[in-house]
Amino acid sequence: MHNSHSPSTERAPGGPSLPRLAAASLAGTAIEFYDFFIYGTAAALVLGPLFFPTFSPLAGTLAAFATFGVGFVARPLGSVLFGHLGDRRGRRPVLVLSLLMTGLATVAVGCVPTFESIGVAAPLLLLVLRFVQGVGLGGEWGGAVLLTAEHAPPERRALWSSFPQVGPSIGFLLANGVMLTLSATLTDAQFASWGWRIPFWGAGLLALVGLVLRASLVESPDFLQVREHARVPFVEVAREHWRLVLLTAGALAVGYAVFYAVTTWSLAYGVERLGVSRTVMLACIMAAVVVKGALTPVAALLGDRYGRRPMCLAGCAATALWMFPMVALLATGEPLLMFFGFLVAMLAFVSMFAVVSAYLPELYAPRVRCTGAAVGYNLAGVLGGALTPMVATAAARGEGTPWGVAAYLAAMAVLSLGCFALLPETRPARKEVAVPVAG
Repeated sequence: MHNSHSPSTERAPGGPSLPRLAAASLAGTAIEFYDFFIYGTAAALVLGPLFFPTFSPLAGTLAAFATFGVGFVARPLGSVLFGHLGDRRGRRPVLVLSLLMTGLATVAVGCVPTFESIGVAAPLLLLVLRFVQGVGLGGEWGGAVLLTAEHAPPERRALWSSFPQVGPSIGFLLANGVMLTLSATLTDAQFASWGWRIPFWGAGLLALVGLVLRASLVESPDFLQVREHARVPFVEVAREHWRLVLLTAGALAVGYAVFYAVTTWSLAYGVERLGVSRTVMLACIMAAVVVKGALTPVAALLGDRYGRRPMCLAGCAATALWMFPMVALLATGEPLLMFFGFLVAMLAFVSMFAVVSAYLPELYAPRVRCTGAAVGYNLAGVLGGALTPMVATAAARGEGTPWGVAAYLAAMAVLSLGCFALLPETRPARKEVAVPVAG
């Protein structure tokens, strides 16, 4: 396995060590997803009554989730804008600009006056800032993952590029940890009047930390070797690779759907419909996310060993089979059973998402890689992430166990399975056995 000329050993003078690069990428994705999730948690807990007070509680929650969805709709736009920058000017500028944009928008959300103070301007401001947040996040993923994937030795690419994929778990835990602490230490009135704003302001400090870490990164070798840059990368991707973009978006949609069904919809469902305390729901979800984050590199190692596609197909199949049991376990309202339901769902999710950070970049040529990989990844977010909390909230309206939600998620898994089945395998042939990989 040790080929002495791998990029990790043969690096540019003063170039980054892979652990340092992985750490900077991970820190950035953690911070950006903290920004994104803090909004999701606030939408589930307080934004409805504060910004949409004229609605019924259900409509208020739906409206708050709709502003949550706007962030997803903005993400493909961000991936086009930042993908253009990444393919024309390099991966590095993307990392700094996307972090700045998301950080500033998040701090601003914490400053928006409520409906009571400025009327309808309040939800409108919230929408605009959520949109800006989404544009920044749409650029983040492509830059962070590519910089790591393109520096890594081919036979360890899934492992090294999986570190930015741990970022969302850390961001989620940070966001909810902060929210939990605040809701435990403040009265409901304090939390509703100013407490919920603190985590948004905290994003400013986190963004500064991320910028310091990222300032010293060097440009990716693959980008530096591109002789002729695409003039308008998105046009080239849309013209020549549209089928690939649509397939990857469909393939990854289930990951988003499952992740947000567990972290956002089930939180609102457990608290509002089952009467489980917010703290208990968050603890169950966070425990599952901790395990998921810890196992991300393990799943990535399996992807380096057995290929990207088998891991993704297995994850989709497991998801399709598990959604009905998961919803049944959630409906019990029993903490241990709910945790078990979430945990298995997260393991199915991570078997796909740990390897896609190597898989997606490998599907595209370096000249359009930043745009192609990021657009596919973020379109999947619209398909799976933006709609899920809303569809699930609507599907769970009636009495009894919300089987409609399970059916929706299982159907998404089957759709994604079909898309993965149509994608080729991209894992570099191993040195010992140069057997061409079928696919």
